[in-house]
Amino acid sequence: MLLQILLVAHIAVLGYWLGSELVINSTYRYVSYGSHIPFAERNRLMEHVMHVDQHVRYALVLQAGLGFSLAALYGLIPGAETTAKIAGVLCVLWLGFVEAVHRLRHSRIGTTLGAIDRGSRYVFMALLVALATGLLGGSWEMPLWLRLKLALYAGVMASGVGIRLALISHFRTWKVMAQEGPTAVTNAIIRRTYVKATSVLGVLWLFIAAIVVVSIFKPT
Repeated sequence: MLLQILLVAHIAVLGYWLGSELVINSTYRYVSYGSHIPFAERNRLMEHVMHVDQHVRYALVLQAGLGFSLAALYGLIPGAETTAKIAGVLCVLWLGFVEAVHRLRHSRIGTTLGAIDRGSRYVFMALLVALATGLLGGSWEMPLWLRLKLALYAGVMASGVGIRLALISHFRTWKVMAQEGPTAVTNAIIRRTYVKATSVLGVLWLFIAAIVVVSIFKPT
């Protein structure tokens, strides 16, 4: 029964993830192209975008925890129930940390927590690639399709990092707009940043689509 529950949750979280991404992108586009809207209202909506972005972070963490738990319970990685329990505990701790990073982002410790958050993602991506290529767990009887999923999941995370890098110019320009008011130049930068970030988001969705295909057909 536990396996079936976790499997359903694993699938449901994927829908939750994609739905959150669509809401974020739609609202961000409205803000980016809303030069006719008073800046105070645009700023309020942008803050809403940052709150909704948390749901994407939750989904990413939940997929990692559920994925490793299922792999352990199905015997695809060592440890069975012990590994599944460890994955569950780490998932809960990671969710708590992600929430703390969000809530404290404007505080003195926010910058430090943000740096730790980004660093931990790079470490996790490296772990996924190591597992996918056999550098770690090369002797495990892990099927090819699972190693492909891990590599694709690392691609999803890398795309997420790419989106944040693309948004650097947005936040810099937004700060100027908040202090000096929007202009035709700053509005143009915001629109270009939206296009750039959305392009990377398209790559992220392709990685997710590839994960779904691999999960269904399980190539050997």
